Amino acid sequence: MLRKLYPMFVFLLFCLFSPLSIADELSARQVVDEFQNQLLSVMKQGKVLGFKGRYEKLDGLVKKSHDLPKIARIVVGKQWEELSADQQVKLESVFSKLSVSAYAHNFKDFSGESFVFVSEEETGRGGVIIHTNLQIPGEKDVKFDYQMKKKDDSWQIMNIIADGVSDLALKRSEYTTVLSREGFDALIAKMNEKIDSYAAQ
Repeated sequence: MLRKLYPMFVFLLFCLFSPLSIADELSARQVVDEFQNQLLSVMKQGKVLGFKGRYEKLDGLVKKSHDLPKIARIVVGKQWEELSADQQVKLESVFSKLSVSAYAHNFKDFSGESFVFVSEEETGRGGVIIHTNLQIPGEKDVKFDYQMKKKDDSWQIMNIIADGVSDLALKRSEYTTVLSREGFDALIAKMNEKIDSYAAQ
């Protein structure tokens, strides 16, 4: 009897204590699908939730699906190495808050929008691009291309290209210019001003 039960016992132990299995690991497309579905859900409640409510709903979602610390480092380019450890921590924190605030502001109500998967392609450096369309009733579709990178055992969004315009490139151009001309404190001040502006609208 014990011999018959032993294989099952070993299997249960494996399921309970082994790392995340391949079957449980979300693909790049599934990460994007989950993010978009949750985003639409917040949009449907947008007016009732208000900015604060939308922010609270989106905070964990954005941080889980986006590699915000890595993106924060990329948008300041080589100047990242010139920042002190405290400045790096502060930049990551404010950038994270700004990123969530932007979603809470830009996706604040629902008018029948839907996301549609178009295609998936692999990049030369082990990344994946998920091509989707945001369908807006009565308007032209907006193309959203998600550049994904694998971090540890999960896929995360590194950049979003909306109708051919790279969000990462725009931010990098803006942030590096402010850092070079006005310094770190000015960059943080401008980011906080943007957060306040989103919250007030």
